[in-house]
Order: sequence, then structure tokens, then C-alpha cells
Amino acid sequence: MQVKSRLGIGGRFRVKCYDKNGILKWEQFARNGFTDLGRNLQLNIGLGSVAKASYYLGLIRDDSYTGLDHEDTIASHGGWQEADEYDETTRPAITFGTAAAGVISNASAVQFTISGTETMKGVFVVTNSEKSGVGGVLLCTGLFTGGDQPVNDGDIIKVTYSCTLAAA
Repeated sequence: MQVKSRLGIGGRFRVKCYDKNGILKWEQFARNGFTDLGRNLQLNIGLGSVAKASYYLGLIRDDSYTGLDHEDTIASHGGWQEADEYDETTRPAITFGTAAAGVISNASAVQFTISGTETMKGVFVVTNSEKSGVGGVLLCTGLFTGGDQPVNDGDIIKVTYSCTLAAA
């Protein structure tokens, strides 16, 4: 039997929003699309000589949205805007556990404490913790499969992310 030599990489975000009383308002999923720079970063970390990166989550708002693109960078993504209506002073870090069966996930949900009224469209992963910062590498982006979702001051958004590397 021949070993499969092609690999596919993909990921899925699970996003839950709770009101200020802890009641689940909505739950959404988002399949990620890796950016060109994000794929290159993963190859350089895994097979090249680039040191492992730290990763941070961000939120995509619905304002002026026209689309996501594989050529998007964190400094240049003309089709979408980052949401910064949350209390945390930086983008929250995502800490991954150990990969098993070709899947790696964050051990605990990443949390955003919403500080205003906004409509969220999706999420992204980046290597820069600066809130609305333009440095670092935009790894991937994903839109909610169930459409845009409203948030209000005091809501809590919790995000888990699973990334899979599988034989294609």
C-alpha cells in the first residue's frame, strides 16, 4: 500500500456568546481559510528554521464587509474590519494543547468581554497581540456559518479553535 503524500490543512472555530447573566445567546461555527502568509508561516515553523509563533484571536465585525481573501494580511485586508469593542487591552492569546490524530485545539476557550454594541461576522488568528495592530502574520480567517451575530456591552464571547492536518 502506498502512503498518501498529499496533506490538507483546515480548521474550525466554535464561538459562543453569553449575556451578562451567563445565559447562552448564540453559538456559531466558522471554517477557517488560511492566508498565503499563514500557510507559509506554518511550513517555515514545521519544516524550516523559523521559531514557533505565539497566536492571538481577533473578531471580525460586519461594518463595510465585502469579503475575505487568501492574500489578506493583518496590515492590508480591505474587505473587512477588526472589531475592537472588547475590554481586554490586547488580543487574547490562544494556547494550544498537544496534537493527537492530526488535530490540535486550544485547551481552554479564549474569552472576549464585549464593551459596546456591534454585529460580529467572524474570527481570525494572528501572531500579534496588539489590539487592532498591523504587525505580525494573519494566519487564517473564518466567517460564522449561521450569519452575522449581535453583541452588547457585558456579553462574553468564548472561542475554541481546532486545526487539522490530514491526508488529502
